[in-house]
Amino acid sequence: MSMKIYVEGGGDRKDLKTKCRQGFSEFLRKAGLEGRMPRIVASGGRQSAYDDFCTAIRMAGEDVFVALLVDSEGLVRQQDAPWAHLKQRDGWDQPPGANDDNARLMVQCMEAWFFADVDALQTYYGRHFRAKAIPNRRDVENIPKNDLFDALKAATRSKDNKKGVYGKGRHSFDILERLDPRKVREASLHADRLIRVLLDKAGV
Repeated sequence: MSMKIYVEGGGDRKDLKTKCRQGFSEFLRKAGLEGRMPRIVASGGRQSAYDDFCTAIRMAGEDVFVALLVDSEGLVRQQDAPWAHLKQRDGWDQPPGANDDNARLMVQCMEAWFFADVDALQTYYGRHFRAKAIPNRRDVENIPKNDLFDALKAATRSKDNKKGVYGKGRHSFDILERLDPRKVREASLHADRLIRVLLDKAGV
């Protein structure tokens, strides 16, 4: 079975879309999918990702697994399935042929995954990274989105940090490909579900 994932990310810039594809591909390769890699499609904005996904799943054959991967943009209640959350948050309908395996969430946004692997952040930014600014929490999915970004900016604000203050897109996909998927899966229920679904579809 072939797999295709429509990801929120990359904006309207070709170079950022390339980095988005590379970041997610490397993360998933390290998660155990090497040799059975899904094709990553960087759709830009979240609405574009949903629209692209709806078109793809409508046209997909039985031997193709199509998934949507977007930020949840807020807390996901434990009882809410992905499509229920996306309907409430974005007004998106679950398209015909899709089930909850086809909708995957980064809760509350991709940056939560970074908090699961502070060592990767330290390696990326170097000795001027202020690790103490990152909350020492294992419940990364419960950290509000604004708090995630505030902490990342505080940790990277040193004038001696040559990469500059954390910027979405500018740094995010380079960090993503450095993350340890094992650490992310341990800290993020929805990341673990994403990888388990993909491994199952790949027959791993």
